[in-house]
Amino acid sequence: MSYEPGATRRFPRRDVAVSQLGVGTAPFGSVAQSDTDASIASAFAAMRDAGLRYFDTAPFYGLGLAEHRLGACLRGVDRRTLVLSTKVGRLMRPVGDGVAAGVHGGSLPFEVAFDYSYDGTLRSLEHSLQRLGTNAVDIVLIHDVNRRWQGDLVEQRYREAMAGAHRALVELRGAGVIKAFGVGVNDWSILLRFAADGDFDCFMLAGRYTLLDHTAIDTFLPDCERRNIAVLMAAPFNSGILATGATPGATYFYVEAERDIVERTQRIERVCRRHGVAIASAALQFPLAHPAIASVVTGMRSADEVRANAAHCRAAIPRAFWDELRHERLIAEGAPVPADA
Repeated sequence: MSYEPGATRRFPRRDVAVSQLGVGTAPFGSVAQSDTDASIASAFAAMRDAGLRYFDTAPFYGLGLAEHRLGACLRGVDRRTLVLSTKVGRLMRPVGDGVAAGVHGGSLPFEVAFDYSYDGTLRSLEHSLQRLGTNAVDIVLIHDVNRRWQGDLVEQRYREAMAGAHRALVELRGAGVIKAFGVGVNDWSILLRFAADGDFDCFMLAGRYTLLDHTAIDTFLPDCERRNIAVLMAAPFNSGILATGATPGATYFYVEAERDIVERTQRIERVCRRHGVAIASAALQFPLAHPAIASVVTGMRSADEVRANAAHCRAAIPRAFWDELRHERLIAEGAPVPADA
């Protein structure tokens, strides 16, 4: 069993179909010298060639730069052939006295202001449409209402999001301005609260259903299945280690991986070597086997990365590989695997 990256899966409740391999555009917001407008355009062309049609972005990525760059890419294609999602909850406010250097100075001259209000949601979406150069996005996600970003204000932000952003997005969906909306975080426990309190079509969960983290399988994913909420599983490589393997300095959730994660990854790598499987192939294909998951979304910054990830999706992985992972208790006993599909 393998996966065609450009094949689509439909949301259970809405007329939305996303490619099995989705594109996270956080790298489009990079100001590194190697990440130029031209290199991003080349990567986008490779994504199109690979059949990828779902692109996720956010105002936060590069303080607006990712949306600007994605918008420049969109000008050369039929927008109707793609599915776009962006996020609300952060507004970009200009800062500084006089004219700032902008990207050439290492960042754009904006600061982030959290705003989950009704008016803030509409303003954020309007700004995103301008940066993207399009009149519509398909999916809107309420971004980062969790303790990692909000700290002790998390309960206040949650109430603001439900009273403001949720109300605004229900109205926009009802009017046909957007097709679907949800929440994007890396904490599935707060997504359970959103699911119980609101009317959501999808959730983007980052890094919490991967080869290294199965915590979502017992409660969150079954709840989404029961409620017909599509899951967009972002960060399948856990920010690096499942793409590179347990190399020196490999990252897990954006910091250097701790010893237990390194050792677990090394055990998975040994199984990979016995069966001739690339760990990145297993990392991309494992989440796609779960029926609640509509797309696995990962950042790609070059044409080579795009081609590599498309090949990882298509790679044939023998059933014996998954059986050994189960036997060694390296994946959850009840986790569906591609061989079961």
